[in-house]
Parts: sequence; structure tokens; C-alpha cells
Amino acid sequence: MKKYLVHIFGLIAILLLVYSYTALENEAREPVVFIPDRPEPKPAVFPQWKDSATRTDEVKIPFVGKDFVGFKEALAFNESGGRYDAVNSLGFMGKYQFGAGTLRQLHIDRREFLRNPRLQEEAFRRYVLHNRKYLEKEIRLFSGKYIHGIKITESGILAAAHLAGAGAVKRYLYSHGRESATDAYGTRIEDYLRRFADYDLSSLTRERR
Repeated sequence: MKKYLVHIFGLIAILLLVYSYTALENEAREPVVFIPDRPEPKPAVFPQWKDSATRTDEVKIPFVGKDFVGFKEALAFNESGGRYDAVNSLGFMGKYQFGAGTLRQLHIDRREFLRNPRLQEEAFRRYVLHNRKYLEKEIRLFSGKYIHGIKITESGILAAAHLAGAGAVKRYLYSHGRESATDAYGTRIEDYLRRFADYDLSSLTRERR
């Protein structure tokens, strides 16, 4: 009986050794997969702020109509994301990114401007009206024409004046695009002429928001 038990235990031991060897061999054949720690999510970057220096035509501007309200809201979204409290690294302020020189021209206190949304809206309206009067002749002469494949319109001209100044827009138009200009972040007059074309600004003189 003892001899029979010895044979049984011996057979069990052999089977266990064979199983262990087979398991180790199969484990060695399995590929080693390294699972890294989950990375921290990156902060969102607003692509079209002046601070980003990457405002391009690829920026998707929300459509809110093709009248003056649509024009100003599209321009504001492009300039600041529509934020009244926005201030960029060059000191341009507010929803429409006004500089200190333009605020002096409009006789507006910069500190009051930044904390007063109603004043920002009125400042934008007044500034566009000022540029429209200054560029009245150019709007009449060039509207409907094309420069470098870009249709010239009143709204595009006024948007470009907001970007680079009315004088720079005049030089661009009369040179037929040879004398262009960019802002400090590389956005060109052509970009705004194209992006903000064909808005109907006929209600501008009545618009007070």
C-alpha cells in the first residue's frame, strides 16, 4: 500500500512540474504591454485672441446674421472671444480690443472703458462711424472690385480699418494690394477684408446697443 501511494504522489509531482513549466513557457510568449499613467488634460487654448498670434481664416466665427449686429459680434468674437474684460499682452482692451490711442481719440477714460460694457458698445459704434466717414471715398470707389481675388466691400474695409488703421487701408486700396499691413500678431489687412465681407451696415447710424 505504501509503495502504491509513493507512485501516486510521484506521478502527481511530475504532473505539477509539467504544468508549471508549460505555464511559464506560455507566459514568456505573451507580449509585455506597458500601460502609462493617464496624462493630465491640457488647458484649452483660445485660438483667435490677439495673444495667440495665430488668428487665421480657419477660425470658425459663429454666424449671427449679416447686419451690423452680426458684423460687430463676429468681429468681437475674432478679437477677444466676445469678452468685455479681455486685455492682451500689448494692452489692447475690451470686447473689441481698443488701444489707448484710440480711446484718447474717442475721449474715453480707459479705466471706465474696461468696466463698462455699454461704453464699449458705444465706443465701437462711434469708431466705425468715424472710419466710415474717413474712408467714404474709398468705400465708394473700391466696393465691388477685387484685389488679389478678394472682393472689396464696405464691411471688409471697416473691419480692416479696425485691425490696421484707416490710413493703412487707404494705402492698401490705392496700391492695389502692393502696400499691405499686419497687426503685431501677423494678421493681414487681406484677412479682414475677406473674413468680414458683405455685411449690410445700413442700420449703423441707428444702432445703439
